[in-house]
Amino acid sequence: QNLCTIFITQCKGLPLFIEKNGFTMTINIKKLMLIMTGAIMVCFDKTWGAEADRPPNILYIMTDDQVIHLLGCYGSKGFETPNIDRLAAQGVRFTKATFAVSICMPSRASIMLGQYLSQHRCGFDRPTNLSISAEEYSKSYPALLKKNGYYTGFMGKLGFPVAATKDVPHTKIFPHKEKPWFDFFYPYAKNDIPPGYYFLKNKSWGLDSSYKDGKRAYITDVTRDLALHFLDTVPADKPFYLSLHFWEPKADYHPAKAKDEYRERFKDVVFETRPDYVSGANSALPRFLKNWRGTGLHKKKTNTPEKYQNFMRLQAALIYGVDLCIGELVDKLQEQGKLDNTIIIFTSDNGFMIGSHGITGKALLYEDSVQAPLIIFDGRADKSRRGRTCNAMISTVDYAPTILDIAGIKAPDVMQGKSFKPLLEGRDIPWRKAAYMENNFAMFRFTPLDAVGNNTKQRKKTEQGSMRCRGLRSHKWKYISYFDQRPVREELYDLEQDPYELKNLAANPEFSTILKELRSQCLTEYKSVSKTAED
Repeated sequence: QNLCTIFITQCKGLPLFIEKNGFTMTINIKKLMLIMTGAIMVCFDKTWGAEADRPPNILYIMTDDQVIHLLGCYGSKGFETPNIDRLAAQGVRFTKATFAVSICMPSRASIMLGQYLSQHRCGFDRPTNLSISAEEYSKSYPALLKKNGYYTGFMGKLGFPVAATKDVPHTKIFPHKEKPWFDFFYPYAKNDIPPGYYFLKNKSWGLDSSYKDGKRAYITDVTRDLALHFLDTVPADKPFYLSLHFWEPKADYHPAKAKDEYRERFKDVVFETRPDYVSGANSALPRFLKNWRGTGLHKKKTNTPEKYQNFMRLQAALIYGVDLCIGELVDKLQEQGKLDNTIIIFTSDNGFMIGSHGITGKALLYEDSVQAPLIIFDGRADKSRRGRTCNAMISTVDYAPTILDIAGIKAPDVMQGKSFKPLLEGRDIPWRKAAYMENNFAMFRFTPLDAVGNNTKQRKKTEQGSMRCRGLRSHKWKYISYFDQRPVREELYDLEQDPYELKNLAANPEFSTILKELRSQCLTEYKSVSKTAED
């Protein structure tokens, strides 16, 4: 409007001659420009309206224990995920995203804080068995989004403790009342839901009817209802961020229950087994893994063809239910006129091994455990940027700085990840060649070797039972070091030739050079990201 005013001032009084059908007409330029100004302002009003003239809305969707290859867009057979597949078809699907740590508590903390486990130290086993302090959480990306004007919501499984100070974890939900990082906060009770599938109640939101008197409502539907309600509460003058953490398709120690109609849908489907699946016990596993709960869960849930099919059918039913909810949320955003200015991120907290290598579980650094599903839909993107795949080595510590970058917020220095927003935009930028991974989860509460001292009995117990490990994953190589073992156990796989990790090359002299290089690189990465790095 100011530009138009300047133009009118400079051209004031000049005639405009237009010849039409043999007649010459004189038009006053001032009147013409006033008409043009009105038209331009109407166009600007339509293009940069109340929704589009602000930072993008962000909908972050996380499932629990999501196996990447059980989604249609990642090549599943028999699973039905049309709404997730549609996000991939209209967005960017990442093929090499990697969990920095592949088990719930530390992974969720890593994603929100943009830090590796060895830095934030929030996990299950010493020395990484601490809570996240309120001060640390104030630098998480959800807290920074709220600080910078976003209307923020959370519902579902938080999965890690936030306390006033950094301390040993406890079961208390983080102090939301003291540090209101979310405008709308509805986590599962006690960060978990066995055995009752309850949410924390808040009568002011008028959602008590969803709980059927506090008894087992279908948890996916309740999560969806909360999300839909949140979208209705977003103030007209604010962008929103919604963190939606589904419980499904988690189906191991606290199994979710699928609706009967969902289970009926897949009751006759026969799912294929992958080349790394082992029926019965895997005699090739090292001793310290044979007694782990992952082998016990395989024996209980997946070690026979019949058990495997039952487990997979439950997975299919649970994922199908989540997919339907995602479809309803997208429809809601479309109805509200917000979809064109919304970023939708779909991912999980960790992968899951379903009988692969004779193990059913997570935490370890095998492919089914560390491959992260990552789909990002950008409602603002033009057609040339849609329906793409990206094979950059993304780490889950990159999520936080990327989300902040999308929102136009500078990431704090404490974040160790890197924004991949340029990759989303189709730009070619230098990127890491390998993703660093770590696991500090053991099969029992133990004393790490560096704290054992001369206690021979404790040292032997740690060596026999610790499955702690760290590693690197590149396009071609996978390196794993079980560093508590004596001697240290190493694994090396050529992922291009052996994508199912069936042949450990670590003892093969032909690969000694690459083994040495990766060993050194892995230790260097660990020391660079850790507060507790060993010499």
